[in-house]
Amino acid sequence: MSQLKSLFQEGTWQNNPALVQLLGLCPLLAVTSTVTNALGLGIATLLVLVGSNFTVSVVRNWVPKDIRIPVFVMIIAAFVTVIQLLMNAYTFGLYQSLGIFIPLIVTNCAIIGRAEAFASKNSPLLSVWDGLMMGLGFALVLFVLGAMRELIGQGTLFDGAELLLGNWASVLRIEIFSFDHQFLVAILPPGAFLGLGFLIAAKNIIDAQLKAKAEPTAEEVKGPRARVTNLN
Repeated sequence: MSQLKSLFQEGTWQNNPALVQLLGLCPLLAVTSTVTNALGLGIATLLVLVGSNFTVSVVRNWVPKDIRIPVFVMIIAAFVTVIQLLMNAYTFGLYQSLGIFIPLIVTNCAIIGRAEAFASKNSPLLSVWDGLMMGLGFALVLFVLGAMRELIGQGTLFDGAELLLGNWASVLRIEIFSFDHQFLVAILPPGAFLGLGFLIAAKNIIDAQLKAKAEPTAEEVKGPRARVTNLN
């Protein structure tokens, strides 16, 4: 249980692939103009991470070290192809919106990195959990960044949710405030860079505060003072 908890903390916070490792930034910055796009890519990446980690862990003892990277890439590409075909069949509007960034999941360094650094050295159960936590951490950053950009850019949340969840999800659209014109800085790539920078800064501030609370004070280091009584 302690190892599962450690993997949870690493994936979602301490070693978050987007905020700490700074991996997979190309799709993260490109498609997070809305919450719907961010969730779609986040869920797709999470499923690929879980599937590829499990498969790599299962076959790790039969793959020669000299060709392990090409084999890992082929495994990841197979899962990405499956996800791409499913999205094309069931969420075609979202598939068109994400475009080239779905097949580009194959080149996401976070996925290849976890396959090489963790799944190839650990059991299938731990590898699945690691993939789930890393994917969850990546998806959470996508979601928060997408919500920030959509809210600032056009004053809404969950715009186009029906592209991901079906026609019934159109009721999920929330209009916080209305603009005469969209705030393009937030919607275009510069907004993604600024938003990610603020998220990284916020994480660093929180980490610094937690570290300061965890460090012992000067009085705690010195310990309680001993009282000396003069017997003369």
